Amino acid sequence: MPIDYPPTLQRLIAQLKSLPGLGPRSAERLMLWMMQTGRDRVPPLAQTLAALASEVTACDDCGFFIQQGSACLLCHNPKRNSRLVCVVEQAADVLRLERSGAFHGLYHVLGGKLSPLDNVTPEDLRLEALFERVKALEAEEIILALGSDVEGEATASYITDLLRPSGITISRLAQGLPAGGALDHVDELTLYQALHGRRKVD
Repeated sequence: MPIDYPPTLQRLIAQLKSLPGLGPRSAERLMLWMMQTGRDRVPPLAQTLAALASEVTACDDCGFFIQQGSACLLCHNPKRNSRLVCVVEQAADVLRLERSGAFHGLYHVLGGKLSPLDNVTPEDLRLEALFERVKALEAEEIILALGSDVEGEATASYITDLLRPSGITISRLAQGLPAGGALDHVDELTLYQALHGRRKVD
């Protein structure tokens, strides 16, 4: 009978390798680190992970992460321009744009991008919430800060086609983002230049 790790460790490896960027070997190395040198860190890590479900949620309006029961600091900041809405794929993109210091409007997190190959359809994204919010805010401009890969372009085109009849100004981030890349591979300076050089979508 072949020897393997105990069932609990096998389950841990399976959970770890299901995370983005972790393959079987990386998951196994992380498990070994936890068992050999990081055992004191396991209980606090487990407590923090358990707290995610009960203490952290997404803002109903913008989709960025907030503490349960707390107001969203982005949506409820009177200094932000509520007529300018920047649409991003993921919550992490909000922080990247904020750190660039170039944007002072509101955000809307889609929660992904259209990808038929991955079975991601318009119904899987926060698109309906975006259209309702744009109308409620009487937004003057929508900035599509989506990746320049095929899925990002398809998502931008879909949003543009649906919003164009309303007459609202729709713009994309300017060139400068790498072709086929996403916001998580771009530094703050490039984001700053891209936001200030955004172009109107015809």
